[in-house]
Amino acid sequence: MNADVQLVVSADGSHTLTSNKFGVTYHSIHGSIDESIHVFLAGGLDYFKNKKKPIAIFEMGFGTGLNVWLSAIYAERNQLEINMESIECFPVNDQVISALNYTSELPCKPKEATYFKTIHQNPWGQPNEVNPFFSFRKHQANIMDHSFNRKYDIIFFDAFAPNTQPELWEKPLHKKLFDALNPGGILVTYCAKGIFKRVLKDIGYSLDKLRGPGKKHEMTRAIKSSIL
Repeated sequence: MNADVQLVVSADGSHTLTSNKFGVTYHSIHGSIDESIHVFLAGGLDYFKNKKKPIAIFEMGFGTGLNVWLSAIYAERNQLEINMESIECFPVNDQVISALNYTSELPCKPKEATYFKTIHQNPWGQPNEVNPFFSFRKHQANIMDHSFNRKYDIIFFDAFAPNTQPELWEKPLHKKLFDALNPGGILVTYCAKGIFKRVLKDIGYSLDKLRGPGKKHEMTRAIKSSIL
């Protein structure tokens, strides 16, 4: 294991990583897989499942690739066409990725388990069809410098917590993300801090108050008006 991260077993048995640089975990210690399914699949993809096809997703924080892998499985199981992009400034190395136990902790078919390796082996910046319903591209870049060349229906905002990287939770970046959403699009995140929700409201979102994953009382789904 490298010196940048430490492997930790979360409450649902799945791994998370602790970043030694930032002093925080990549996923909830109360359950990595449970958190991702609750926040990003149930809170994000389920919102659009019966509304729009295909769906375009942008993820802030590729990290371990867990959200992308779960989305690839979701797309195929629901026969829902999804095109997803993800960005990461500090990629996790291959040795750490190979030690993660997601494919053994989530009940899945052998073919679905192979998608995790496919996602990580795909070169940065190159498009890849993970399965007939899910295409993916990952960017190794700083979100502050990234230029969007399309619009999205969903933003998975999975950055480190506000007290760790406050600039990622402030108005300049979130106005940029808001502008990258289609009308009627949503941003979903585990964070429900009042100061962050005020930023979202000031930009122009309406907010849904949703129950959070595990022991969290609340999470955030922000909706961009379909009438602009």
